[in-house]
Amino acid sequence: MNRTKLYGDCQRRRVPHLRRSAVNRRDALAIGALTALGLGAPDVLRRRAAAEDAVRPAPPPRAKSCILVWLDGGPSHLETFDPKPDAPQEVRGPFGTVSTAVPGVAVCDLLPNTAAILGDAALVRSVTSPLGEHNFGTHYLLTGYKPTPVLEYPAFGAVAAHVRTGRSVLPPFVAVPDHRVGGAKFSGRGFLPESAGPFEVGDDPARQGFQVRDLDFYPGVTSRRIDRRREFLQALDRRGRSLDANPQAPGDAGFEQAYRLVTSAEAKRAFDVDEEPAALRDRYGRKTKMAGQSCLLARRLVERGVPFVTVNNRGWDTHADAVTRLRDGYTGAQTPVGLIPSLDLAVSALIGDLKERGMLDETLVVVMGEFGRTPKLNTQGGRDHWPRVFSVLVAGGGVRGGQVLGASDAAGESPAERPVTPAELAATIYTLLGIDPSRELHTSDGRPVRIADGPVIEELIG
Repeated sequence: MNRTKLYGDCQRRRVPHLRRSAVNRRDALAIGALTALGLGAPDVLRRRAAAEDAVRPAPPPRAKSCILVWLDGGPSHLETFDPKPDAPQEVRGPFGTVSTAVPGVAVCDLLPNTAAILGDAALVRSVTSPLGEHNFGTHYLLTGYKPTPVLEYPAFGAVAAHVRTGRSVLPPFVAVPDHRVGGAKFSGRGFLPESAGPFEVGDDPARQGFQVRDLDFYPGVTSRRIDRRREFLQALDRRGRSLDANPQAPGDAGFEQAYRLVTSAEAKRAFDVDEEPAALRDRYGRKTKMAGQSCLLARRLVERGVPFVTVNNRGWDTHADAVTRLRDGYTGAQTPVGLIPSLDLAVSALIGDLKERGMLDETLVVVMGEFGRTPKLNTQGGRDHWPRVFSVLVAGGGVRGGQVLGASDAAGESPAERPVTPAELAATIYTLLGIDPSRELHTSDGRPVRIADGPVIEELIG
């Protein structure tokens, strides 16, 4: 493509930058207050975000909340949810298969617990994308929009946080342990205000001495002192709005969230996975840097009213040593503790735990990564990036379980039946959460953008 033409096209579509504001006394106080809290604070100079988008009627929600188990790096569909036992060795790979609760459907033999609960879940085996780079693929799968140099779209959790109100003092969008996905180049909030961004826990719940970032006062700062600063800041906000003749202008959402967290015993307790019975923690899996205890924490958070939790499980970019990384976990392991056995414990325990507590019908669970892996093993015993076809697991929250939607071909190379795009997946997730995919949100300069731009996958909705 002609570079001059491309530059001119980008200039015509360029989204103007946010307006810069002068630092005033109220901003200075907010900065000081947030620093006293010891927070990784939102940029206070951007805290006057645009007013809330106009609310329009939404479809009735089937799910009150969503837990997204994000397999960062791109999991192999051939070694997880779409094995090819009849294919040549270089295609089928090193593992076998196991029958599931759905007659005639098998998954990798490293997923026996997930196989047993597949009657409560659905597999989509024909998701397809043209984007095989981590950051681009992540953006597409988490937003439903292909990335563009002129606009970053918001992730599911940011949209949910922006249009829905949480039922507790906890942040509406939480990332465990963080939201550094797709090469850590995707913020998550996109063009939405800071208040829609993910609250990052900042630590692994499986680690001894697990501690949530920003949940305690900065040393030497007392609750009474913070209360005084809050009252002063609110007074300045009221005065500023009066001068601006805009009584609807939003206050400092970042400060208010920080205040609620550090002063709330309920918030501290929500993150305390040590409250859970030892047997249940074992059931989820206790290995550090794996999804088990993060999924357990996610269940505790949605149980307390958090609308959206992303569990970020890294390590799935398995170009080499797939047997060690996917099955064993380390050389010489007697009991497999690698990525797939750990995921098996986490996902099966999460879905089973939600069902036992009567929460599965109102909690949507999504398990996916940014793409799949190549149909043939490479010379290093791994597989490379492959977005042409891959699999996603969904459960609960209005999903009709016990089914497989779509299919890949005999080599797991391309969709053979019912191709599904990330745009369709996004529209379906939003619909299940009671968010109208056709609703328009607005960028900082007032540009309208649809929440999702694909048809709903009707077959998945029970």
